[in-house]
Amino acid sequence: MRNLLFITLASFVLLFVGCKPEAKRPTDATPISEEAQIYPDYRDVTIPPNIAPLNFLAENVADAYVAVIEGAQREVVAAASSDGKLQFEPAAWTQLLSAAKGKSLTVTLYAKRDGAWVQFPAWHIDVAAEPIDKYLSYRLIEPSYELYRQIGLYQRDLENYDEYTIYENNRSYEKEHNHCVNCHNYQNYDTQRMLFHVRAQHGGTVFVENGKARKMNMKVDSVLSNCVYPTWHPTQPWVVFSSNLTGQAFQMKHSDKIEVVDYASDLVFFDAEKGTLTNILKTNVDMETFPCWSPDGLRLYYCMAHVSQFEGTPDSVRADIVLAHFDSIRYNVYSMPFDPTTRTFGEPRLEVRCDTMGLSATVPRVSPDGKYLLFTLGQYGQFHIWHGNSDQWVKNLETGEIYPLSAANSPEQDSYHTWSSNGRWFVFSSRREDANFTRPAIAYFDKEGKAHKAFILPQEDPEFHRIFFKSYNVPELTRSRVPLSHEQFREVIYNDDAATQATYKP
Repeated sequence: MRNLLFITLASFVLLFVGCKPEAKRPTDATPISEEAQIYPDYRDVTIPPNIAPLNFLAENVADAYVAVIEGAQREVVAAASSDGKLQFEPAAWTQLLSAAKGKSLTVTLYAKRDGAWVQFPAWHIDVAAEPIDKYLSYRLIEPSYELYRQIGLYQRDLENYDEYTIYENNRSYEKEHNHCVNCHNYQNYDTQRMLFHVRAQHGGTVFVENGKARKMNMKVDSVLSNCVYPTWHPTQPWVVFSSNLTGQAFQMKHSDKIEVVDYASDLVFFDAEKGTLTNILKTNVDMETFPCWSPDGLRLYYCMAHVSQFEGTPDSVRADIVLAHFDSIRYNVYSMPFDPTTRTFGEPRLEVRCDTMGLSATVPRVSPDGKYLLFTLGQYGQFHIWHGNSDQWVKNLETGEIYPLSAANSPEQDSYHTWSSNGRWFVFSSRREDANFTRPAIAYFDKEGKAHKAFILPQEDPEFHRIFFKSYNVPELTRSRVPLSHEQFREVIYNDDAATQATYKP
């Protein structure tokens, strides 16, 4: 009986393997005009020379498939059975991209139908000369309002498919362990100085300095609220935070079902060595949020909304005002000069006037060469991950020209972004595929200030993004891995007695 079972299983395996063709270009294929249907959409994109293989799913009906990617006198070949999963050998892929830097690759898909091979029209992939930073960090979270469970921070090696856990909270709901992690941020693309927040149980802000972590309580009486959105100074142990009173509203009729709003927000300066907090802007009718340093550390960019209805009203009605006017509150982009000797900020300067365009800005980020200001525009508010009309825009800081990055944008949400350290790439959160789940989209930004068609983060299983029900949140590029383990972070987070209290410095 055991022998019979073994023979049956072996026969099944042979039958299954026999359905998959040899990874070899068919020599007798008939060209057809039918376009190849592939997922993800890696057609006519520009990619880094150090990206993991762009495995894809062939979706034209056929019994078998072969894909050939060729250029620079090299080629890689992948084969698939009727499931259409074409996965390229990593070593051969790496050699191909290394040889093809600054050149174009041709992709040809073949399909076997009724015993005969057909050849679809080819498409192209351009390989840029400039690499992308090796690591991408993100938070994985449910795509809607959820309990604080199964939330984690992770880091992906973009040169392969390896993913590392930075920190992950409880897998099941347990009130005593219930907490959220968010707003991970790094200093100048390096993980030696980083931070992230812990909310609810075991709350605080975790700081990493040269491989050691500590937790701080950042709430002090003279500051509006908790420290929220951070930006590290590029060289010094200083962080500017926005301090926000934030809430969520749930809508019955609007297409954007969840609205994240600020009832108040200010900017604060934190000295991470001394543990001191100082107010930068503390205003009543203006809400300042999403700060960002310039690469030289001499200017601070941020978003600000002027809410005239706040004038002369008590704090108790601010939430009602915001909810009544949520779709008319619009943020403009400002900047302030910074003197590192005195640690003081100068007068605000309007950088992008968005409200007169009927739009609202969020997440300003300056390119590493200081030439371009990247930001997201939506119709209102500042949490554009929920706004289906949000797009990526830039301002040329040398010429003043402001324009959308149309080639990278999609009809759905395109929001939070990060530059690569060489300024030739940016990664952003996009819901372009189904309007529900955010996934990292990668786009090339050329020397002329133009974006190229974006592509979704490659996965070993090309069907992964369709069956993985988590949203990728707050993508951040770094050159190095986070130096601490999940266990080390957990020990610091759970040791509430060791948390340090920040102090206020006028």
